[in-house]
Amino acid sequence: MSSHREAPGTSKDPVADNTDTYAFVSPDKPNTVTLVANFLPFEAPFGGPNFFEFADDVSYYIYVDNNGDGYPDVTYEFSFTTVVGDPNTFLYNTGQISSISSANWNRKQFYSMTRSTRWGSQEIASNVPCPPSNIGPASTPDYATLASQAVQSIAGGRTVFAGQRLEGFYIDLGAIFDLGDLRPFEQLHIYGMANSLGVNSTNEFSVQSIALQVPIQDLAHGSHWGDWRHSDSVIGVWAAASRSKATIREPGGVNGSFGPPVQVSRLGNPLFNEVIVPMGKKDLWNSLTPAQDNQFLTYVQHPELAGLLPVLYPNVFPNLAKLTAARADLVAILLTGLPSGVIPGFQNYTGSTYADELRLNMAIPPTTSNPSPLGLLGNDLAGFPNGRRVFDDITSVELRAIAGATYPLVNKSYTPDAAASLLTDGLTDADTTYLSTFPYLGTPQSGYQTAPLSTVS
Repeated sequence: MSSHREAPGTSKDPVADNTDTYAFVSPDKPNTVTLVANFLPFEAPFGGPNFFEFADDVSYYIYVDNNGDGYPDVTYEFSFTTVVGDPNTFLYNTGQISSISSANWNRKQFYSMTRSTRWGSQEIASNVPCPPSNIGPASTPDYATLASQAVQSIAGGRTVFAGQRLEGFYIDLGAIFDLGDLRPFEQLHIYGMANSLGVNSTNEFSVQSIALQVPIQDLAHGSHWGDWRHSDSVIGVWAAASRSKATIREPGGVNGSFGPPVQVSRLGNPLFNEVIVPMGKKDLWNSLTPAQDNQFLTYVQHPELAGLLPVLYPNVFPNLAKLTAARADLVAILLTGLPSGVIPGFQNYTGSTYADELRLNMAIPPTTSNPSPLGLLGNDLAGFPNGRRVFDDITSVELRAIAGATYPLVNKSYTPDAAASLLTDGLTDADTTYLSTFPYLGTPQSGYQTAPLSTVS
């Protein structure tokens, strides 16, 4: 999965677990960039009476590196506050919630937002309301309209939303983490299972999403951001969450947090910490800034999964089995960006600093007619790994890249195995739903409308 429960630490701290990060030129507003950071994986719709929300004691960040050094140059920080209307009821809502200001909603959340650069920090929004969770037709009968009230225009031509969204990341977790079983290739697996359809393991789950749409000038380093060939057009994006260094717990649930913030989660490229970083270093990786990622270079150059595929699928990847050279293609995709000349009409190179960031060339226009979820592998220059759109099929793209499909970009004499360009977990963007406008992730499923897994035939 992209970054759901990807490290021992975050698996025990889901409210701070950065599950997915997205960065793309807005298809309906191409003079803006949309940045999305999701947290809190696997939110079951039937989560009452204490429905899911952001944590008041976690600081959430979206970072932008616009000069290629692996350090943030533009930072958006979000801090949340929960307000309980009536502490003497167990109810999340005491009646129908017809608006996000409804007195019937008993546990409201608000947030402030600060923008920081090297020249200083400024609070650009405060007391911005979140929507409630989608409870059901009696409590939240028109949830789409309710959630749309939390889409707020703020200073500087920016638009912001923070609240529950339908999970946009689709993946067959049950198969992939069962010894790398890819359902379309099951009969070729070492244990020879029968073919079956892929299962979207995140189906109907939700996440807590922070979405921000800003003018391109808000992010760019210089004035040449409209020229795709120029370094000014490329940014690196990641998100993170931090907790105070110390917490004191008192009887009765009265807690206090003290000391400077300590980063406990981060995410740039999808699946990086999940399948590239070894188990013993996952929590360390989550604590670092991308500028320190050179220590993980060897795991990108020689990914463990590339060695496992020929073992799990005998005789399917003979060329990959013989590929022992350092994977310069994966280094470019994940740690430096692709320089000019590798793919015609494209580059998202940020320089020689090895840093796990989503690299977005903001001068590449969005693909509005038949965009390919396979991004660059589908000849769609506006998709992953040029940033990441909410519907991009990053599981298939990264599986194919690790299997050698992208190695000819750096070594034209290499012939990928036929299976490398076919790898998938059997799912597509049709396995979930999205919006055509901000915040783009779909409307969450309500608990009333969702059947627990054990009741589904």
